[in-house]
This record gives sequence, structure tokens and C-alpha cells, in this order.
Amino acid sequence: MPIKRAKKIPQAMAPAYLAGFFSRDLCEITLFSELASGPLSDAALVGWPDMLVLTGLNTAFDRMLHLTAYTRTANPKVIVVAGGPAVRALPALSSRYFDYVCTGDIEQLSEVIHDSLGPEYISPEATPRFGLAYWVGPVGYMETSRNCNFNCSFCSLTSEGNEYKKIDLEKIDKEILALGKKRMVLFLDNNFYGNDRSHFLAKLGIVRHHLDAGRFAGWGALVTEDFFLNEENLIAAREAGCKVLFTGIESFDVSWLRNSWKTHNALISQSAMIRNCMENGVILLYGMMFDLYVRPVTELTNELEFILNSPELTLPSYLSLPVPILNTPLFQDAIKKRALLPFTKLRDLDSTTISMMPRDSLDEALGFVRSIQSLRGYRTSAVRHTAGFMRRYGKRLNSEQRLIALGTAMNLVAPILFTSQALCQTLVWERRTHVSTTEALDAFYRPALPVASQYASYFRPTMLTDREGALTEDVAELGGR
Repeated sequence: MPIKRAKKIPQAMAPAYLAGFFSRDLCEITLFSELASGPLSDAALVGWPDMLVLTGLNTAFDRMLHLTAYTRTANPKVIVVAGGPAVRALPALSSRYFDYVCTGDIEQLSEVIHDSLGPEYISPEATPRFGLAYWVGPVGYMETSRNCNFNCSFCSLTSEGNEYKKIDLEKIDKEILALGKKRMVLFLDNNFYGNDRSHFLAKLGIVRHHLDAGRFAGWGALVTEDFFLNEENLIAAREAGCKVLFTGIESFDVSWLRNSWKTHNALISQSAMIRNCMENGVILLYGMMFDLYVRPVTELTNELEFILNSPELTLPSYLSLPVPILNTPLFQDAIKKRALLPFTKLRDLDSTTISMMPRDSLDEALGFVRSIQSLRGYRTSAVRHTAGFMRRYGKRLNSEQRLIALGTAMNLVAPILFTSQALCQTLVWERRTHVSTTEALDAFYRPALPVASQYASYFRPTMLTDREGALTEDVAELGGR
């Protein structure tokens, strides 16, 4: 939907990190986040840059083409640089559209700047430009590591195969300072705990130092479930000011976790893990992945009802379907089994669209998917759960933690209304089928700014499969992995 979601947590921070590679003295930089601000529609801004740097998730690939068409129409000399998961998965296709195709990490931007503008335009110290990220309010975001030391079958990190990377402690210290004073800091690491406990404890020391200095009042991070195997980890994090942790529970079904290469989630009782975390005064958030492609709908419904009837558990932050992200083991298995639905667009690889053949009938699967978009049929249960949760844990939590818990419930029952500032725009809903074969295109595919005729094709959706469910010629490079 063409709306701004400034209240969405977390917000995108890649633009601030990328901006840090440009010389502060020689480069004028503007950042823009369509997540926070909605569709870019300022013709003056589109025609302004000498270089356009784009990044986004798999579903953003087509949008990157739209923005490229707008800027090249306004300024034929613009240099377009693109990166992100979809570009890394589709370098051959990307090279048709972008001047520079970045298949590496963000540091590759230095090579692009050197080649296209000259070495003098590279910043000698690539400190993120957090101050240019206008959409960031009292909550600051940064990273202390990259990638993950686990290999879940549905994760884009697994497809890219990069090793877990710890960021230098001195750099972490400097970037916390660069954030400025914030009410809360959320560390955007894929795994804040990682595979080196000594590094984790050293990070906690730095975080505690800045907490004591009054630069923020609390913090949160994403950890994998092995973090909870040692209770001393939770105690150390709490004593360093941790208020909220997120972990990818995905499912309470042990067999599904093992089949998804998520065996580290099957080592402890997840219900006990949540209760222990809450009783220690740290709110634990998590996401659920309802795999209707391999599990019956009745089983998924029972799992949802189990959560809603267990006020000792936090409600999930989101309810999603598994996404066959490009080049993941899940995606490759779907190709092998010809499980992808016909006429699936790259844009359809989100968490709300059925893109593979479900185990039960499509009608049964579709009914379940529609119900979890806003807990239709379960809202009374969600209210009852939240009331019970607050009675049980309310006195252990501070005011911000209680707001987080209430916000989680609101995000489940009214996700767009809760995260969007432009509420009036949500009154016009485009009809969705939630099935990739028949799903209508977003409003983004209708040009909102002038587009030269040679770029008209940039507004055609990138098709993943043809009428038979086989990969299209455009994305044939995906089949050879």
C-alpha cells in the first residue's frame, strides 16, 4: 500500500550506513526511506542527485527499478548503484538496469565511489550518518555484528553463506556516540549474542558504560535461542540495561523446527524460556511462521489458539508465512518440487501471500491467511490474553515495556492502522487475493512521475514463474545454484 509507516519498528538504517562512505566535505547527501515517508513523489528530489544508491529486500527489487526510471528520466547522467539481497541473488538481471551492481557488503560502496567519482570522494572514516536519518526519533538503531552463526533453511543469510562477523569494540563505542542521546537503542544485529561469549560480554560492558552516562535509558536486541541456555547471559544483559529481547521462535512444533534447520530452537522449552525472561523483567518478543505448505491448517490453528490461551506468554510480534526467499534452501527445494505457484512475481515473496502449493486445499489455506492478517475471529481472545498478561507481569515491567506489550497486541489486530501515520489513506483498500497467481499489482506500478519511453518496461513486474510454475527466463540464473 502506498502509505508511510513511520511507527513501524524497526526502521531501515542501511541508508545511514551507506552515507558514511561518502566524503563529508565534498558530497551533499540526502537520505530517503519509503518505509517511513511513503512513496517518493518529489520531482525536484528525483532530478537532484548525481548518484542514486538503492537498497531493499527481495520485494523491493521492482521498486528500485521504478526509482531508477524516475531519476534517469529527470537526469540521464545519473549514476545508479544498487545492492541488497535481491541484487546479490540476481546479478545478471540487475546488470541490465543498474550502473553498479553490488553483490558484496556495504563496504563495496567505497570501490564504487573510487571508480565513478574518484578516491577523494571516499570518507576516510566510514561512520554512519545517523543525523541524516530524519525518520529516527527517540529510538536509535545500530549494529554490533553481521550475519548469523546458524543456517535456517528459509533465511536469506543462509543463501549468501557469509560467516558471522563481529564488529570491532572500538567501532561499536564510536557508533553509540554517533547515535546521540536516545530514549532507547535497538541493536539490529541478526544475532547480538553470536558465537563468542567473551565478545558478547565485552559489548555489554560498552553498552553499560553509555547507559550509565545517560545516553539512553534502555536497549533491546535480537538473539538466537542458544542465548537462553545459559541463564547468566540473561542476567548479564538485564544488569547492562536490557529491556527487551527478540528471538525467532517461529513455531512451538519441534519437528518443524528440525526440518527447517532450526535445531537450536528445539533445545529448551520455549514456553519456559519466555516465562523465565519475563520473570527477570526483560520482555521477550518473537515472531511466528505458520507453514501451511507442510503443516495442516488445523494444526496451525491449534498453535495460534495455544498462544492466545496462554497469558504467561507474550503475543507474537508478527504472524507470517514462510517466504521462499531467493536462493535459500527453501527456495531451491520449491524449484526442485515445482511447488511455486504459476505467475508468481518477485513482488509476491512477502509474508502475507501464498506463493507455493499449500498442504491443504487452497481455500482452506486462504481462509487461514486472511484470518491472521488482523486476527479476524480471534480479537476477543487477544484482548483477554493481553489483560491476563498484564495481571501476571505488569508489576515486573516499566511503563515502556508495558507499552511494548500493548503495542504488540495492537500490531496484530490492526497492523496498518497501528504503524501508519496517514490513517486516512488506509480507508481505501485495494482488493487482495493473497495468492501470488492472482494477486493484483501494487499502486507503485503506476508511474507517479514522468517516465521516458525507454524506461516504461521498468514498471513491468519481475516474474518469477511462468504459467507452468517454472522459472522465467529473466530469473533463470536462480536455477543453477
